[in-house]
Amino acid sequence: MGARRLVVESASLSLPAIAVHGGAGTWRLLEERGEEVRRPVHAALAGALEAGWDVLSRGGDALSAVVEAVALMEDSGLFNAGRGSVPTTAGAVEADASVMDGATRRFGGVCATTWPANPVRAALAVSGLGGGPAPVLLAGAGADEVAMQAGLAPMPFLGRKVVPSGTPPSTPPSTPPDATTGTVGAVAVGPSGGLAAATSTGGLAGQRPGRVGDSAVAGAGTWADETVAVSATGTGEAFILAGFARRVAWSLRGGSGLEASLVAAIDAVVEWGGTGGTIAITPGGRLSMVFMTPAMARGWRAGEGSSIEI
Repeated sequence: MGARRLVVESASLSLPAIAVHGGAGTWRLLEERGEEVRRPVHAALAGALEAGWDVLSRGGDALSAVVEAVALMEDSGLFNAGRGSVPTTAGAVEADASVMDGATRRFGGVCATTWPANPVRAALAVSGLGGGPAPVLLAGAGADEVAMQAGLAPMPFLGRKVVPSGTPPSTPPSTPPDATTGTVGAVAVGPSGGLAAATSTGGLAGQRPGRVGDSAVAGAGTWADETVAVSATGTGEAFILAGFARRVAWSLRGGSGLEASLVAAIDAVVEWGGTGGTIAITPGGRLSMVFMTPAMARGWRAGEGSSIEI
């Protein structure tokens, strides 16, 4: 494997703690327009951390915290997720998201969903479905139906009221592909060490309809168990083929440290021709943020303070 740029940032945080990311990539608009782009993105990351921290500081669980943090980033319209999602070649939004609770190992994901303004809340609804066998991943109309049954708000650009059997594609406002940043995600550890992760994306600008990336796939873009919580961003196909997030957990169980486990998993992504980054946290509050792209929006908050970088 040839030489590559790899940034590894780590911190040991007190419990509880939360970290977020807003996508790894080139961020062309940030280079072109500087603070005009940086300020609102920084504010959105700060708002997401505050939303998650508010849950944790009130004694809430890690899963609720990551959902609130990701939902705020979806609502901002500044990231390629939720209201900021990019269109497919058919001009429609098909969003993916997932959540996972480390304590119960309960997972929920949605892919190619067109209805909910907050796909992460739809993923949470899927994770709460009962019965047997309960689904862990729903696509398209099935995901939309669960979102509607849960009373979730629709994408603001749907334009008219629909029913599950006739849900049209969500067509976003006409915006340049680089107007948004990237996939969003969050990881958190609660006061007693419980972990959770959530990830949400609008996919790739101009992707083929029906394409699904790693953000909705358990063990690829999202994972949480009693060992680690992981949320990834980057080349979705490569993260799926590498089994990225679950690979990190396996490596930790095998005795490797968090940073070494993340770097090894990134190496596997590179072997599949991909690039990207990730955030991960352990029950003891060890946080690591790793990326190999020119930029990645990221930040954390814990009792000792907070940090945000772009």
